[in-house]
Amino acid sequence: MDITIYHNPRCGTSRNTLAAIRDAGHEPRVIEYLSNPPARAELQAMLAAAGLAPREAIRSKEGLYAELGLDAPGVTDEALLDAMLAHPVLINRPFVVTPKGVRLCRPFELVRDIL
Repeated sequence: MDITIYHNPRCGTSRNTLAAIRDAGHEPRVIEYLSNPPARAELQAMLAAAGLAPREAIRSKEGLYAELGLDAPGVTDEALLDAMLAHPVLINRPFVVTPKGVRLCRPFELVRDIL
């Protein structure tokens, strides 16, 4: 099965998700998205496939979120996408892409739905 995980090795949820994929007998393609972020079209496609709006997939607890004023009313989806692409630390993780679907795996057990 072709599986991709957008991974941050410093994140416990991301590490647990990667372990769950491997425990299920799969070796995914691991993309450390902080140094290799997705292209805009790729991020938009992942959000659409996961049924998420940009605001649902942004790390609102990240300090940069408030610093950039992204918490203000009226910030558009396009502006949120721009911020996520300019500052990949704002992309929530881990996203997992499989032939069965795309999930933002928080909690990590959500990955089981698409394996």
